[in-house]
Amino acid sequence: MKKVILSVLVVGSLLATSCKQAKEAKEEVEETTTEVVEKTEEAAAKVVEEAKEAVTETTGAVASAIEGVTIPEFDDPKIGEYLKSYAEYAKAYIDGGKDVVKNADLAAKGVELAKKGQELQGLIKDAETAKKFSETMTAIASKMAPAAK
Repeated sequence: MKKVILSVLVVGSLLATSCKQAKEAKEEVEETTTEVVEKTEEAAAKVVEEAKEAVTETTGAVASAIEGVTIPEFDDPKIGEYLKSYAEYAKAYIDGGKDVVKNADLAAKGVELAKKGQELQGLIKDAETAKKFSETMTAIASKMAPAAK
């Protein structure tokens, strides 16, 4: 009988010890996983930023607020700034969707940007610059079209 009781106590103590070690191992795994995830996110963000910089350096283009549309580099920085602000307006318009209140607020900004765009088009004398400007505006407008439906 003593052997049975002694055996049960030994097995019980082994189980208690192994459970404690399992909990410690679980906590260690969770900490390691968290660290790995954080480092991976940091590395991914760094890679994305470096890729954007590389695209800008090689093409002279800048990513816009709208996915899939890049803004080319212009001799006149006012044109690039206008296209960036127009892309931001377009993004807000797309995000607004069918929300009448948001779109009503954006209507005034749209009129203002349209006037400024006409002024800039009048200032563009170079055919290549006019072509780049027109292509970029068309790309932005094509992204906005589905939101208008």
